[in-house]
Order: sequence, then structure tokens, then C-alpha cells
Amino acid sequence: MDTSESRTEERDPAPETPRRRGWRRWAMDTRPLRRPAYRRLWGSTIVTAVGSQLTAVAVPKQIYDITGSSAWVGAASLAGLVPLIVFALWGGAIADSMDRRKLLLITNSGIAVTSLLFWLQAFAGLESVAALMVLLAMQQAFWGLNAPARTASIARLVPEDELPAAGALGSTVMQTGQVAGPLLAGALIPVIGLPELYLIDALALCVTVWAVYRLPSLPPLAGTGKRRAGVREIVAGFRYISGHTVLLLSFLADIIAMVLGMPRALFPQLAAQTYAPYGEGLALGLLFAAIPIGAVLGGLFSGTFSRARRHGWMVIGAVVAWGVAIAGFGLSGSLWVGVAFLAVAGGPRLTDVLHGTAGSAFGPRTAVTGGGLLVVAVMLALAAGVPALRRYRV
Repeated sequence: MDTSESRTEERDPAPETPRRRGWRRWAMDTRPLRRPAYRRLWGSTIVTAVGSQLTAVAVPKQIYDITGSSAWVGAASLAGLVPLIVFALWGGAIADSMDRRKLLLITNSGIAVTSLLFWLQAFAGLESVAALMVLLAMQQAFWGLNAPARTASIARLVPEDELPAAGALGSTVMQTGQVAGPLLAGALIPVIGLPELYLIDALALCVTVWAVYRLPSLPPLAGTGKRRAGVREIVAGFRYISGHTVLLLSFLADIIAMVLGMPRALFPQLAAQTYAPYGEGLALGLLFAAIPIGAVLGGLFSGTFSRARRHGWMVIGAVVAWGVAIAGFGLSGSLWVGVAFLAVAGGPRLTDVLHGTAGSAFGPRTAVTGGGLLVVAVMLALAAGVPALRRYRV
């Protein structure tokens, strides 16, 4: 099919849209899906969201199978975090200096190739943690470049009044993929084995590359081609944060919750040991899917919290609740009770190193429970010692 005409358009014309009435005012706004270019990008996001989670489950599972150590799972996660941060910092500037469609083609192709290499090493029985770390670093570097380009492309494919709806559609797909992907991985591992998860992800990404190929050309807008991201801009961002006490405290609260209380690096060990009677594949899929399930449910009721004015106490309460839920997860011997606690908690990979090491030293349940209790203790100490956080309201 000739796609030259579609590639010369930057966005579809905005048709007249009637005002949404009755129950439609409360339903998801799907107007952006009427635009072919956005629909292709959104459709590719569905495939990527599910497929990427297959690899996200397979990599820590394979590393734990090779080493029998959660510490190595955490270390591998750090190997992926560094290139993700580095390339994400520059990804926005690169997306503004070249054709975004071309950048998406390069990065999606790179992610597909790394998934294929993941499959090849697993199929060959290489059993090399070093190789897995290198491939993970490569994959996350491509992801760091891909995400800003994908997000920035949306503004060129839909009119301004549909941007919130387009963002909500994309967010919903990603959250759904974070739930469906791990559950699918847990179901498939006992049936087809671990290597095939990588292969399915690689094949799915070929569909994504084709969908991006069908997008219109998205060259840089006038005045953006010379934009660069350097150390000066990064330092300026940190200086801005440090000058706003409440903003800094909010980031600190999030770091407390994530670094002390995110037990993801322990999921393969928990699935293989604590929850083995339920079936390792089922347990692994449920553990990885539980927190995204809680995030989706929380989003459905987010209006309840958006009207709150005492945001300082909301932050304190949310972090303490997270810590209590994680501690409850660590204490639970039942998979279903544990999943429920994780859903209530409903992150960052620096925590994977901490939890992975602690899990190897003290056991996974002790590490999880201790991390949750530390979240509660440190957050309450911060709330008591910094009155500005308690007084913050809007």
C-alpha cells in the first residue's frame, strides 16, 4: 500500500466534535483513535506494553535460575538503570533535533534486536549473567531514547484539545500491559519455557516497527533543531528542585518509599521458595502484576484524592500506607494475601540492589518486611522533623 501521502501529513485535520452528554461524559474519551496516525502509534503501544513485560519478567527469572541469588537480580537491574537514565536525559533533546518517526524506527528496531539476542542466548543455553547485563543495558538505552520521542510525537498527531485524551489512552494501555504482560508470562513459562518469552517479544516488536513505519514524517519544528541537553541544564533542574522545599520533600518521600520498600528483585526468589506450592510460574506472574493492578484501581478512584487540599498529609499518609502494605506482604505466607498487599501498595531500580542484597543475606521475607517497616519509621521521622511538609496544602 502507498503510504507516501500519509507521511507528508503532520496530523489529521480536527473534525467538529459534539459535546459529550449523559454517561459518555464519564467514559474514556476515544476521539484521538479516529485519527489514523495516532491509532497506529497507540496500537503499537499495546503490543510493546505487553511484550516488554514478558522480557521484564524473563530477565530476572533467568538470572535467578542461573545464580540462585537475588543479589545478582538486583545488580542486573542497576546495569539497566544507568543507561536508561543517561539516554533518557538526552532523549528529549534528540527527539527535538531529528525526525521523530526516524528516531522511533531506530529505537524500536534496536529494542527488537536486543530481544532477539535475549532469545538466542537463552536458546543456546549460554547461562552468562554478564551477557544478560550487557543486553539489558543495551535494551534500556534504546528505551531511554524511545520514550521521549514517542511521547513528543503525540502532540504532532492529534489537535491540542485532544492531547489529554490521547495521554490518558496511552497511560491506560501501558498500565494494562504491566498487568497483562506478567500474567501472560507466568502462564507461558511452565508451558513453552523461558526462551520463547524473548522470542514472542521480538516478534511483537516487529509489528511495532511496521506501525511506526506507517506514521507520517515528523521533522523538527522551526526553532527546535538546535536544542541541546547538557550538564548545565541538568544542574539547573536540580537547583530549581532544591530551591523549593516542598517539592524536594515530595521527591525525598518518594525515594524513601521506593528505595526501602520496593521488593521487586526478590520476586523470583519468593516465587521459587515461599510461594512454590502455588506454582512458580503463577506466583511469578502475579507478583509482578500485583502493583500495576493496584495502580490501575487507584487511578479509577483518583478523583477522590484530587479534591484533597492538605497535600502534605496526603503524601505522608500515602508513603506510610505503602510501607505498611509492603510489610504486610513480607509477613504473609499466602500468595493471594501477599498479592492483595502489593496491590494496596500500588519502581525504581536502585531499590532492587538494596533488596536483592538484603534478601540474599537475611532471606526474602525478612528483607521485605524490614524494608516496609523502615519506610514507615523514616517517613514518620521526616514528617515529625519537617513541619513544612505537614503544613503544605493547596
